[in-house]
Amino acid sequence: MKIIDYYIIKKFLGTFFYAISLLVIIVIIFDFSESIDEFLKNNAPFNKILFGYYLNFVPYFINLFIYLITFITVVFFTSKLASNTEIIAFLNSGISFNRLLRPYLISAIFLAILSFYLSNFLIPRANENRREFKNEYMEELTKLKDQNIHLQISPGEFVYVKNFSIRLKVGYKFALEKFKDNKLIYKLSAEKITWDTAKNLWQLDDYFVREIDGTNEYFSKGERIDTSIALLPTDLYLQKEDYEIMNYWELNEKIISERLKGSENVKYYEVEKGKRFASPFATLVMTIIGVALSSRKIRGGIGMHLGLGLGLAFSFILFMQISTVFATAGNLSPLYAAWIPNLIFSIIGIILIKSAPK
Repeated sequence: MKIIDYYIIKKFLGTFFYAISLLVIIVIIFDFSESIDEFLKNNAPFNKILFGYYLNFVPYFINLFIYLITFITVVFFTSKLASNTEIIAFLNSGISFNRLLRPYLISAIFLAILSFYLSNFLIPRANENRREFKNEYMEELTKLKDQNIHLQISPGEFVYVKNFSIRLKVGYKFALEKFKDNKLIYKLSAEKITWDTAKNLWQLDDYFVREIDGTNEYFSKGERIDTSIALLPTDLYLQKEDYEIMNYWELNEKIISERLKGSENVKYYEVEKGKRFASPFATLVMTIIGVALSSRKIRGGIGMHLGLGLGLAFSFILFMQISTVFATAGNLSPLYAAWIPNLIFSIIGIILIKSAPK
């Protein structure tokens, strides 16, 4: 590490945190002006608005635009260095362009690690409070699935529920079937099932059991029984963007669970997982592009650099949105959807690096 490294890292991170702080304040002001009617209508307490919603909103927003702000930051202060001929002085002193990239990459790696930590660990915890507030005072985040719900809860075990009440946690026309070698060996049916929150068990009313052992069948029935099965009330209704409260391990478990159930929603969780890895890498890509784009002194100065930079940045966001839509609404792999924009802009970065002043 040399003086120039500390100088660039200080400029990089100082400008980044200053810019992101201003942007967060502006967004909070706009969001508050749009949401104030709902806050007043639902009598939301001020301390919950401040600490339950907006305080937990900050890390989410920082991570949402971290690569965009990183790119704008790099373009802004690097073009300023170029316009003051500082880049030329660095290169004339014997420092190669690749060596000049080192402090930029150190700062970008720090921000990439920060982004990974935010998206996979801190934000899911913060979102629990933010979503709780949003669900109570702004919008309903849960909704019923369609009637006639079919789920696979484990290999060879299938559940059917005709309809389910979120508020009462009660389902009607329940059936549990177990298969072995594609043959039915067990069936449990009930007119009503109720989730017992104290025992974390299902209570079945008017149940009927049928067991099949080869050519022999056994029947039993009763008025009420408690049973434990691999089914939770949350499996029977939808929570809007519930992946927001899942950390890295919980998201992986959810993906496995949704695949087992044959759920079409698994692609949303896979896209989210891809984004959580691709977004930190995008910070590195956009940093390299920003340095290569703005290190040359051109006519038009900072304004020209910022204009070109913003065009590239918003093109990246556009590519990200398009690939996400193709993954969730089409047949594009969620893995490809997350990484295609990074791949395209990595190629652009390599081309710009080769044409940068040496």
